Amino acid sequence: MTATRPPLIPKRFLLVLGTFLLSVLLYVDRVCISTAKEPISRDLNLSEVEFGLAMSIFALGYALFQTPGGWLADRLGPRRVLTAVVVFWSIFTGLTAAAYRLSVLLVTRFLFGAGEAGAFPGIARATFSWIPMAERGIVQGINFSGSRLGAALAMPLVGGMIATIGWRTSFVILMLVGFAWAVFWFFWFRNDPTEHPRIGQEELDHILRTRQHADAGEAQEAPPLSVGTLLGSRNVWFISAQYFCSNFTFFFCLTWLFPHLKGKYELDAFDAGMYAATPLVYGAFGNWFAGWLVDRIYRADRWVLSRRLPAMVGYLLAAVGLIGSVYVDTPLASCLWFSLAIFGADMTLAPSWSFCVDIGKSHAGVVSGTMNMAGNLGSFLTGLAFPTLALWTGSYTPFFFVAAGLNLLAIGLWMVVRPDRSLEEY
Repeated sequence: MTATRPPLIPKRFLLVLGTFLLSVLLYVDRVCISTAKEPISRDLNLSEVEFGLAMSIFALGYALFQTPGGWLADRLGPRRVLTAVVVFWSIFTGLTAAAYRLSVLLVTRFLFGAGEAGAFPGIARATFSWIPMAERGIVQGINFSGSRLGAALAMPLVGGMIATIGWRTSFVILMLVGFAWAVFWFFWFRNDPTEHPRIGQEELDHILRTRQHADAGEAQEAPPLSVGTLLGSRNVWFISAQYFCSNFTFFFCLTWLFPHLKGKYELDAFDAGMYAATPLVYGAFGNWFAGWLVDRIYRADRWVLSRRLPAMVGYLLAAVGLIGSVYVDTPLASCLWFSLAIFGADMTLAPSWSFCVDIGKSHAGVVSGTMNMAGNLGSFLTGLAFPTLALWTGSYTPFFFVAAGLNLLAIGLWMVVRPDRSLEEY
């Protein structure tokens, strides 16, 4: 590799732009099935619980393939892995249009989830190689804000596209968009900045000098990570459990919030889409704020606090927002309480993923994948718990108290995690 003079835009900034756009695409593809609930349910003759299963089966596939996806990113590199998984899930986005009964829809959405599973672990592995530790929080915040903005855009825009050209054609168009991103990524990205032909020497030196904490070592040539070491780490168990709690809250807004608001307040599709999209925009703000806060506290030489405090504050806000949403009777008030809840829930993402990169280092893909697997088991249960608890109790209220309780539990879990301890130590 021959380093060149400094470019106008640092290469790591372009990397973050690419992963941000990937995050947008991830959630546009993911949330479009919620937006298409009515035509899909009508065409396939699905009940509420059957449609809930169709949404949850995605989360099951997504959860089960998180750790394998992270392992592949660590072993093969995020260039090939992210290209492959985007092509794979885009194919099954398009094939969703061919579903003609529930069983076909379930298989398609499960495989779609399995494909998306490698995305964020692959991004985490790229983050370790390319992003200095003092920028890690804001980068995670930017990336995850893309997912929230993508979901927010999907609510009204994809809803309008579905109303205009039909849900089947809309899914095919989204498949083609995914193919375009995969082509860009394969030809532009390199697994390590030392391999990029157009990076400036000053930027390269800065990345190599600051991408890992001095006390933790560079760990570029770390030995293979054994299953025993991974599962024997208390850090992995604690961070995975708290992420379960985070996703239990967020996945409700990604799946059931739109039909819940539409039905409860008798809204049309556009108004329901706008109300349901607003909390996701606040989720983007939560990601940005938490990312900034993580880096601000870290630069004050408070490594452990920089991960713990933003997450603990976020979980408290999420619990308050969920409980507040129970006691209102207008769509605007409900939207505002859910916005507080998602702002808080999304404050937990930047510290969570930064934490995984901290302790995983060159194994960041598999560690973050394991955490995300646990989190999406929470997503899987959310999609089923919301309609099932309502069926059992005759009310949607118990669901929101359960979700609030999980957020309070997560605060306790963050009090015992240690980002400054290796997988072997803790």
